[in-house]
Amino acid sequence: MKSVHRATFAAVILGAFATQSLAGTTVKVVESGEGGGAMSISVDKTHIPAGDVLFLVSNSAMTEAHEMILVKLKSADQKIPLIASKHRVDEAKLKTLGEVADLQPAANGELKAKLAPGDYLLLCNIKGHYEAGMATRLKVTANTASN
Repeated sequence: MKSVHRATFAAVILGAFATQSLAGTTVKVVESGEGGGAMSISVDKTHIPAGDVLFLVSNSAMTEAHEMILVKLKSADQKIPLIASKHRVDEAKLKTLGEVADLQPAANGELKAKLAPGDYLLLCNIKGHYEAGMATRLKVTANTASN
Protein backbone atom coordinates (compact mmCIF):
# COMPACT_ATOMS: atom_id res chain seq x y z
CA MET A 1 0.00 0.00 0.00
CA LYS A 2 2.87 2.36 0.75
CA SER A 3 4.21 2.04 -2.79
CA VAL A 4 0.78 3.01 -4.18
CA HIS A 5 0.81 6.19 -2.06
CA ARG A 6 4.35 7.02 -3.21
CA ALA A 7 3.39 6.49 -6.85
CA THR A 8 0.30 8.67 -6.46
CA PHE A 9 2.33 11.38 -4.70
CA ALA A 10 4.98 11.25 -7.45
CA ALA A 11 2.30 11.52 -10.16
CA VAL A 12 0.76 14.55 -8.47
CA ILE A 13 4.16 16.27 -8.11
CA LEU A 14 5.16 15.50 -11.72
CA GLY A 15 1.77 16.73 -12.95
CA ALA A 16 2.21 20.00 -11.09
CA PHE A 17 5.64 20.57 -12.64
CA ALA A 18 4.39 19.68 -16.13
CA THR A 19 1.49 22.14 -15.80
CA GLN A 20 3.82 24.84 -14.51
CA SER A 21 6.28 24.42 -17.40
CA LEU A 22 3.49 24.44 -20.00
CA ALA A 23 1.92 27.59 -18.57
CA GLY A 24 4.63 29.91 -19.91
CA THR A 25 4.31 33.67 -19.48
CA THR A 26 1.13 35.71 -19.28
CA VAL A 27 1.17 39.30 -20.56
CA LYS A 28 -1.75 41.55 -19.67
CA VAL A 29 -2.55 44.01 -22.44
CA VAL A 30 -4.85 47.03 -22.05
CA GLU A 31 -6.07 48.93 -25.10
CA SER A 32 -7.52 52.37 -24.55
CA GLY A 33 -8.66 55.46 -26.37
CA GLU A 34 -11.63 56.85 -28.18
CA GLY A 35 -11.94 58.15 -31.74
CA GLY A 36 -10.41 61.58 -32.22
CA GLY A 37 -8.16 61.33 -29.15
CA ALA A 38 -4.95 59.71 -28.01
CA MET A 39 -4.93 55.93 -28.01
CA SER A 40 -2.59 53.42 -26.44
CA ILE A 41 -1.68 49.81 -25.85
CA SER A 42 -0.02 49.10 -22.53
CA VAL A 43 1.47 45.87 -21.22
CA ASP A 44 2.27 44.74 -17.69
CA LYS A 45 5.65 43.37 -18.85
CA THR A 46 8.00 44.86 -21.46
CA HIS A 47 10.61 42.07 -21.25
CA ILE A 48 9.67 38.39 -21.10
CA PRO A 49 11.46 35.06 -21.53
CA ALA A 50 11.18 33.12 -24.78
CA GLY A 51 8.60 30.36 -24.93
CA ASP A 52 4.85 30.02 -24.68
CA VAL A 53 3.09 33.33 -24.08
CA LEU A 54 -0.56 34.04 -23.35
CA PHE A 55 -1.67 37.60 -24.13
CA LEU A 56 -4.77 38.59 -22.14
CA VAL A 57 -6.18 41.59 -23.99
CA SER A 58 -8.70 44.02 -22.53
CA ASN A 59 -10.35 46.89 -24.38
CA SER A 60 -10.97 49.63 -21.81
CA ALA A 61 -12.57 51.99 -24.35
CA MET A 62 -16.21 52.98 -23.83
CA THR A 63 -17.22 53.39 -27.48
CA GLU A 64 -14.30 52.31 -29.70
CA ALA A 65 -13.47 48.79 -30.98
CA HIS A 66 -9.78 47.86 -31.07
CA GLU A 67 -7.60 44.94 -32.11
CA MET A 68 -4.19 43.67 -31.09
CA ILE A 69 -1.80 42.36 -33.73
CA LEU A 70 1.45 40.66 -32.70
CA VAL A 71 4.38 41.36 -35.04
CA LYS A 72 7.92 39.91 -34.97
CA LEU A 73 10.37 42.68 -35.87
CA LYS A 74 13.61 42.14 -37.81
CA SER A 75 15.35 44.56 -35.43
CA ALA A 76 14.48 46.84 -32.52
CA ASP A 77 14.62 49.89 -34.79
CA GLN A 78 12.68 48.42 -37.74
CA LYS A 79 10.62 51.07 -39.51
CA ILE A 80 6.92 50.21 -39.56
CA PRO A 81 5.49 50.58 -43.10
CA LEU A 82 2.37 52.72 -43.36
CA ILE A 83 -0.19 52.99 -46.12
CA ALA A 84 -0.72 56.73 -45.68
CA SER A 85 -3.87 56.92 -47.82
CA LYS A 86 -5.57 54.26 -45.65
CA HIS A 87 -4.08 55.38 -42.30
CA ARG A 88 -3.07 51.78 -41.62
CA VAL A 89 0.08 49.71 -41.18
CA ASP A 90 1.01 47.63 -44.23
CA GLU A 91 0.67 44.20 -42.60
CA ALA A 92 1.80 42.43 -45.80
CA LYS A 93 5.30 43.81 -45.21
CA LEU A 94 5.49 42.56 -41.61
CA LYS A 95 5.74 39.15 -39.95
CA THR A 96 2.38 38.89 -38.18
CA LEU A 97 2.09 36.09 -35.61
CA GLY A 98 -1.58 36.41 -34.74
CA GLU A 99 -4.19 38.83 -33.52
CA VAL A 100 -7.17 39.50 -31.33
CA ALA A 101 -9.55 41.08 -33.85
CA ASP A 102 -12.70 43.16 -33.45
CA LEU A 103 -12.44 43.61 -29.69
CA GLN A 104 -15.55 45.57 -28.79
CA PRO A 105 -15.62 48.17 -25.97
CA ALA A 106 -15.17 46.62 -22.52
CA ALA A 107 -14.50 43.20 -24.09
CA ASN A 108 -11.62 40.80 -23.49
CA GLY A 109 -9.74 38.40 -25.73
CA GLU A 110 -6.63 36.29 -25.75
CA LEU A 111 -3.84 35.20 -28.04
CA LYS A 112 -1.42 32.32 -27.50
CA ALA A 113 1.96 32.35 -29.21
CA LYS A 114 5.34 30.66 -28.93
CA LEU A 115 7.92 33.46 -29.08
CA ALA A 116 11.62 33.21 -29.87
CA PRO A 117 14.11 35.77 -28.53
CA GLY A 118 13.87 39.08 -30.35
CA ASP A 119 11.89 42.28 -30.69
CA TYR A 120 8.12 42.37 -31.11
CA LEU A 121 5.44 45.00 -31.64
CA LEU A 122 1.83 44.95 -30.47
CA LEU A 123 -0.38 47.27 -32.48
CA CYS A 124 -3.93 48.14 -33.40
CA ASN A 125 -4.40 48.44 -37.15
CA ILE A 126 -7.93 49.80 -37.25
CA LYS A 127 -7.90 52.91 -39.45
CA GLY A 128 -5.96 55.71 -37.73
CA HIS A 129 -5.37 53.87 -34.45
CA TYR A 130 -1.66 53.10 -34.98
CA GLU A 131 -1.08 56.74 -35.92
CA ALA A 132 -2.93 57.79 -32.74
CA GLY A 133 -0.44 55.86 -30.61
CA MET A 134 -1.77 52.30 -30.44
CA ALA A 135 1.52 50.39 -30.41
CA THR A 136 3.97 49.12 -27.86
CA ARG A 137 7.20 47.14 -28.03
CA LEU A 138 8.02 43.86 -26.33
CA LYS A 139 11.49 42.35 -25.84
CA VAL A 140 11.77 38.56 -25.63
CA THR A 141 14.98 37.24 -24.10
CA ALA A 142 16.60 33.83 -23.95
CA ASN A 143 16.92 34.05 -20.16
CA THR A 144 14.17 33.88 -17.56
CA ALA A 145 14.38 37.53 -16.42
CA SER A 146 11.26 39.62 -16.87
CA ASN A 147 9.96 42.92 -15.58
